[in-house]
Amino acid sequence: MTMPDDARTFPWRRGCPYLPPTEYAALRKAEPVRVALASGRRAWLFSRHSDVRQMLADPAVSSDMAAPGYPLHFEAPVEVLEQLRPVMLSYDPPEHTGQRRLVTNEFTRRHVEVLRPRIRQIAEDRVDALLDAGRGADLVALVSVPAPSLVICELLGVPSADRGHFLARTRDLVAVDVAPEQRGRAQGELHEYLAGLLEGKRVEPGDDLLSRLLERNAQEDGTVLDHEGLVGMATVLLVGGHETTASMISLGVVGLLDAPDQLAVVREDPALWPSAVDELLRFFSIADLVTSRVAVRDTVVGDTLVRAGEGLIGLTAAANHDEDEFPGAASIDVRRSSRRHLAFGRGVHQCVGQNLARLELEVVLETIFRRLPGLALDRPLAPADVKDDSGIFGLHELRVTW
Repeated sequence: MTMPDDARTFPWRRGCPYLPPTEYAALRKAEPVRVALASGRRAWLFSRHSDVRQMLADPAVSSDMAAPGYPLHFEAPVEVLEQLRPVMLSYDPPEHTGQRRLVTNEFTRRHVEVLRPRIRQIAEDRVDALLDAGRGADLVALVSVPAPSLVICELLGVPSADRGHFLARTRDLVAVDVAPEQRGRAQGELHEYLAGLLEGKRVEPGDDLLSRLLERNAQEDGTVLDHEGLVGMATVLLVGGHETTASMISLGVVGLLDAPDQLAVVREDPALWPSAVDELLRFFSIADLVTSRVAVRDTVVGDTLVRAGEGLIGLTAAANHDEDEFPGAASIDVRRSSRRHLAFGRGVHQCVGQNLARLELEVVLETIFRRLPGLALDRPLAPADVKDDSGIFGLHELRVTW
């Protein structure tokens, strides 16, 4: 198969809501290729598990989206790009190390486990809301989006009444085909809101993550993050804390309903839910394009020489469906040992909130399938239901019955 090499064909769409683009299988068998992006920039694509794993841990590649050659997927004026440049995600050591240190302790396995009872109560409440709405209700609107949104709001100390304020703006930030002006406007409005929220917590701190972030930064004499950096950190935590988890809840439901034998296994043995969650994360790999990098010096990835200044994209969905690493990768196997999946990335930029995400998915999915033993899709998924115009793959809508 000849691999596409023009701006109109990358990123490639998923032909099936369950599986990565069909081009990825051909790409794994071929040498890595360079493609043109909508921004006009070019990038190497890496798709084999070993290559992507190596690339993400390579100190010769940078996450700095403001660097020349970084493989941006959208056009943006320099001033908008600087606004969008996310704290932690777009910085390299040593700046990244100090930034990450401010929040790492908040997301240890032991720390997030304390949240289990509250997450369970939120999950129960959201399933109640779904049942109250009746058969044919939208699981995305009633469970998938509000459950992780409430969790991250409470964790950060964001008033739940303000949740709607940032949800719409978050969608504009992660969508691929949003106009630069609209993206910049969403970023500006979210920035203004979070700046005010942080200022209020500086005056009157509470028992929440943002208040503790301010305290830790002050203990460092404010040298780790300035005001803009603090707002940027709050944005990353807020956006990253609900968008990906919301998508995975919906897709996890679809995936298990489509694999009834695997759903029966995990229902019979609930101790398998943590394993099932990692398998679903591997299977869907929803944040496929966030692992973009740029080489800061010549490096070799696999057998490919990448020159300084060239962009690289590690396709995690392709890597997580590499048969050499995960035999039978196109099927869900809740007993599979999937912890080497790359859905959370790898290296210094591996997702800081992965323990919280795993816990939320485990609790919410277990609650859904325990409370709704007859759960089924109310109608087959339609193309309009699939959110493939975003950097975070997911579903716009999921109508269910029981």
